[in-house]
Amino acid sequence: SPPQSTPVTLIGSSLGGLTAAHLAQQHPQVQRLILLAPAFGFLSHWLARLGDAQVQLWQKEKYLMVYHYGEGRSLPLSYDFLTDAAQYQEEILQRPISTLILHGKNDEVIPIQASRAFAKSRPWVELVELESDHALGNVLTDIWQAIYQFCQLNKS
Repeated sequence: SPPQSTPVTLIGSSLGGLTAAHLAQQHPQVQRLILLAPAFGFLSHWLARLGDAQVQLWQKEKYLMVYHYGEGRSLPLSYDFLTDAAQYQEEILQRPISTLILHGKNDEVIPIQASRAFAKSRPWVELVELESDHALGNVLTDIWQAIYQFCQLNKS
């Protein structure tokens, strides 16, 4: 791992964005965050979509089949994921780190409102809203331009 004095920029997407934000909270060498459709409030959104009966079945059977976009198929997800994910609450993320959030206005997985709410109470966060969904696949040029500009303005 880099020495404590080496400035680090973390980039994360979806759950990786949520994880990056929590790592940045704990590690002072993280000086910039770039978050793509971060999974803020993800548990409340996801559990509401699943419904109580499905969650209870998941707990009973220990695994839930979930579509994995990278693999292109459904894979079993342990109920332990749910109990672990409950620890990652964005309310504790208060360290003023230069942060860029890129989020699709039509995100079907994590509503844009989650990033709007996060940015609203944190003046160090820049939110760029894009005409896209959770995958952000149709706005790659916009993403790279926004990241470039952000890095130029927030040089360590």
